[in-house]
Amino acid sequence: MKKIAIIGAGLTGLTTAFYLKKNNIDITVFESNHHIGGVIHTEKKDGFIWEKGPSTGVLGKPEAMELFEDLDALDILETAPSLAGKRYIWKGNKLHPLPGDPISGLLTPLFSWKDKLGILFEPFRPKAKNPDENLSSFVRRRLGESILQYAVDPFVSGVYAGSPDTIIPRYALPKLYNLEATYGSFIRGTIHKMKEPKTPRDLKATKKIFSAKDGLSTLINRLTLSIGEKHIKTDCKDVIVTKEEQGFSVSYTGSDAIHFDEVIFTGNAKGILKTFPFLQNKGLDAISKVRYTAVAEVAVGFKKWEGFPLDGFGALIPSKEGKRILGVLFMSSLFKNRAPSGGAMLSVFVGGERHPEYVSLSDKELKALVQEELTTILSIPNFNPTVFEISRHLEAIPQYDLLTPDRINAFKKAEENYPGLHLAGNGIGGIGMADRIKQGKELFLSIIS
Repeated sequence: MKKIAIIGAGLTGLTTAFYLKKNNIDITVFESNHHIGGVIHTEKKDGFIWEKGPSTGVLGKPEAMELFEDLDALDILETAPSLAGKRYIWKGNKLHPLPGDPISGLLTPLFSWKDKLGILFEPFRPKAKNPDENLSSFVRRRLGESILQYAVDPFVSGVYAGSPDTIIPRYALPKLYNLEATYGSFIRGTIHKMKEPKTPRDLKATKKIFSAKDGLSTLINRLTLSIGEKHIKTDCKDVIVTKEEQGFSVSYTGSDAIHFDEVIFTGNAKGILKTFPFLQNKGLDAISKVRYTAVAEVAVGFKKWEGFPLDGFGALIPSKEGKRILGVLFMSSLFKNRAPSGGAMLSVFVGGERHPEYVSLSDKELKALVQEELTTILSIPNFNPTVFEISRHLEAIPQYDLLTPDRINAFKKAEENYPGLHLAGNGIGGIGMADRIKQGKELFLSIIS
C-alpha cells in the first residue's frame, strides 16, 4: 500500500487527507502549529461567534458541495439568506447599494453617466493584445473608470486585500478573463454562459455564500474526526523532506525520518525550498516567489445594535475614498447565532496592499482607528462593543500578479522532475475556500490515478 505524507493541515491538506483515507490509503498529515485547520479558527464568547481567519466561502465549484456530501456533513452546512446579495459601497460620506439589475445600475450614484451608457458599447470593444494586462487596465478599457473605482477596486480590496494595479485577471479572475478571451465581451460571454446546459453536478455550484453552523471550525472538526487524529501530527517544527532512491523521507525537529512513497505540500509557497532542500539550486527559485499581503481582521460584537441597518453582506471601501479600513462584513446577518438577539457581529479588515503599516499598530491604536471608521461608516451612536478581538495575519493572501506564471511553471517542473512530489497550497489554484477544496480533491485524484 502507498504511504502518503501531507504537509499542512489547512483546508487543502485536510480535504486531500479525507479523500485518501476514505479510499483506504495510508496517510500522515504534518502540521507545524498545534492548531488543526490552518488559518481557519473560530472563537466563541458571551453569546458571540467569530472567525480569526476566513469568514465565508462561496459554493462556486461543485467540489465544495461534494465535500459536505461525502463527509456526511450537510447538517452543518449553513448558507446565507438572499440579503447576502446586497453589497454596500462607500461614496461621498454615505453607503450606497451596489447595483444588482439594469434599472438600479442606471439610477446608482456610484457610476458616471458616461460609463453607464458606455456599457451598451462593451460588446463592440476590441479584445486585449496583452494577456498579462493588469485588472485596472482591463476594467477601464471594457467598462470605464468609475466602475473600476467603485465596483472593482473595492472588490479586489475585499477579496485579495490587493490592488487592481497589480492583480492579473488571467490568473486571479480566470472566469472574467475568459469571457473576453473566448467571446470577445463580458456581456456576450455572460449571455452565452447563461444559455449553456447545466449538468446536475454543475448545479451544485450554487454560488451561495456559505459557512458551517457555529463557525468554520465545525467543518475542520468534522474533517479531523473522519480522518482520525492519530493520522495528524501537530507541532511539527521545521519539517524537512529528503529525496530517497525510491520515494521520500520526512523528518522534523526531534523526530526520526519516516519513509513515504509520495509527498504532498499544501502550505505557504514561501516555505517550499526550505521544506524540500533538494529543489534548491535547480533553477526553481520562482517556486517560492509570491507576495502575500498583511491583514488585520478585527471582530467587533455588540449586544445591542443601534447603527446602520445590517441588511446585506457588508460594506466595501474604495481606495479613492481615503478611508482606513478595507471593508466590514455583517456576519450576524449572514449566519445564525453569531450574536445575541438584537446584537451584531462584524468582521472588519484593515491593512492589505493599501495600508500594510496599519497591521503593525498597537492594539490601542488599531482599536481607535476601527472605532473612528466604523462609527462614521455605520452611524454607530455609542461605540461600546462587548467583543473587540484583533487577529493579525502577516502573510494573509497571496497576490496573483506578474510573478504568478513563473511560479506555476516552477511548480510543474518540480513535479515533473521528481515523480511522487505534489506541490499545492494557495500560491496556485486560487484563494477561496472552494478553490482550496477543489485543489484538495484534485490532489487525491492525481494520486489514485
